[in-house]
Amino acid sequence: MNNSETAPRPTVPGAETLLALAFPSDPQVSPDGGRVAFVLAQVEEEDRQKPDPDFTRPRYRSHLWLSDGGAARQLTHGETGRGDSSPRWSPDGQTLAFVRSVGEVKAALMLLPLGGGEARRVTHFKNGVSGLQWSPDGRYLAFFTGGDREDKRDERGEARVITRPVYRANGADWLPEQPAALWLYDVEQDELREWYAPEVGIGALAWWPDSRGVLLTQSGNHWKASQWQQDVYDLPRPTADAPAAPQKILDWNSAAHGLAPHPDGKRFALVGRPAGQGNTEHAHLYLVDGEQVRRLDEGHDHPVGGAVGGDCHVGAMPERPAWLDGERLLFSSTVRGSVGLFTATLGGEVRAHDHDPQGVISAFTANEHGVALIRESATRFPEVELNGKRVTDLHARFPFAVQTPQRVAFQTEHGEGEGWVLLPEGEAQVPALLNIHGGPHTDYGYGFTHEFQLMAARGYGVCYSNPRGSVGYGQAWVDAIHGRWGTVDAADLLNFFDSCLETVPRLDAEKTAVMGGSYGGFMTNWLTGHTTRFGAAITDRSICNLISFAGTSDIGLRFWDDELGLDFTRPDDALRLWEMSPLKYVQQVETPTLIIHSVLDHRCPIEQAEQWYAALHKLGVPVRFVRFPGEDHELSRSGRPDRRLTRLNEYFGWLEQWLKG
Repeated sequence: MNNSETAPRPTVPGAETLLALAFPSDPQVSPDGGRVAFVLAQVEEEDRQKPDPDFTRPRYRSHLWLSDGGAARQLTHGETGRGDSSPRWSPDGQTLAFVRSVGEVKAALMLLPLGGGEARRVTHFKNGVSGLQWSPDGRYLAFFTGGDREDKRDERGEARVITRPVYRANGADWLPEQPAALWLYDVEQDELREWYAPEVGIGALAWWPDSRGVLLTQSGNHWKASQWQQDVYDLPRPTADAPAAPQKILDWNSAAHGLAPHPDGKRFALVGRPAGQGNTEHAHLYLVDGEQVRRLDEGHDHPVGGAVGGDCHVGAMPERPAWLDGERLLFSSTVRGSVGLFTATLGGEVRAHDHDPQGVISAFTANEHGVALIRESATRFPEVELNGKRVTDLHARFPFAVQTPQRVAFQTEHGEGEGWVLLPEGEAQVPALLNIHGGPHTDYGYGFTHEFQLMAARGYGVCYSNPRGSVGYGQAWVDAIHGRWGTVDAADLLNFFDSCLETVPRLDAEKTAVMGGSYGGFMTNWLTGHTTRFGAAITDRSICNLISFAGTSDIGLRFWDDELGLDFTRPDDALRLWEMSPLKYVQQVETPTLIIHSVLDHRCPIEQAEQWYAALHKLGVPVRFVRFPGEDHELSRSGRPDRRLTRLNEYFGWLEQWLKG
């Protein structure tokens, strides 16, 4: 027997490698800029006191961590429940407010004195609290809660009477009849009171610098809310003699978020799209001064906010603009495949503040004294930084070798496009996988993706790109697919894939697959209905029927108007929507297809997967349909760990059956 026969076979990493990771989120810089508090979610057995060796139940459990610039240390050590989240510094830096979920309590407001002592529980609401914000003077905490209201109609088998245009939402399921109210906690007096109970849910919220009250965004009625038409209101702090009522100070009539009051207490910045602009328009940065509204990022042909995809974000990833002083506003922006921090001056000059063209800043908070952030790259797991110094070493947990992607360019009439190929070690030929991102106005690039690294480690060449419609490449690149899904975007994807096969000899052109989620799932369905070149397909949280999507998605009432300029209630437009529906071309599909979908996905409802499955099954196309209970549109990124493992194993089983079997 020779050495090759006795040598142990190399271990191939599997989906379970996900369980080794710890996910940072919500970095909050201290008022003096010298410390950062953040959340770290780790995967643990659901009941560590009674582990079941035959049926493990991995769940996320989060704790608060703290760093003063050195190695971060764990701050809270709750042993039960889902853990701690949402750390918020008091203005004097002496107290952390946070949220703790234990047992039946979804989220209780807690106060932790940093000088020593145990955390003190403030609220006992059955619905929990969210959106904690200290007043700048440190006396008050504002937060949202549904109070003690409980909806048990489903448990009781009672009917639901629906009169609002949007009544279910991804990540929330049934929306409450009464949206969460804004509450105020007087820390000095240890008193709780309801501040404002809105008829339509509040969006963004920010205190004025003098603590006189808050700015907030809200829609004038439920129909406007379904169209993402918001305005800005001023809500004074309530007094003992008079309740507070919001007063509209800006007719915006479009999506608005990222409120940032100027230090002078008179002006404020916001992130949004101007009224009349659809989904393809970049989000911009505006300064509001009385009745004057002025764009601050004029000439910066990239969107405000991070849009580069990754699957290692579990928890809140803040990116609200922050004033560094009276002249400069710090904000994040997606530039090609990267996300960096930039400053905009009151004069409208935009400069790079912290931008690595091959990196991604996926979250940040800042003030005049410091910046806390989460940074990642295609080859580096997300890490927490404070003022440019890394305070975590989470990449050391990664359980197998990470590969570096190779850039591949492709040509279009709008200029050069780009994408990347991730290959396993060695020189052997490998099957080629075309991965398509969602959105469509998101981005692939230099974010860290466990799934892609795992695919490469298991012997696949992973090809991913930014076709026209992706953000980061200028407004014209995004506008190119307005009203044209399945045209230039499909051409770009195939053009890119052909470029990969031509320039990367290790990719096996005879063993190929196409896959994607959300819009990427739509495009997977579309491509398999227009070409038989792929040996396998995986369509995840997909769309196949644009007409039924309009009436079932939580964004359906506005999405096609914004995205395609079409109204599904108009007969001629409905015909055009059918022309762009993969289901129209399903009889041309021959590609064996794995369908992945979540039951509580209200963004791309599961009826879309059901239609695609029924059609493929009827036509005799090899098809497998995997349905996940209790999950929504975010399964692949932040779903329950055991379900994420099942999803990955389904992927690899399908690929091995059709590309390696």
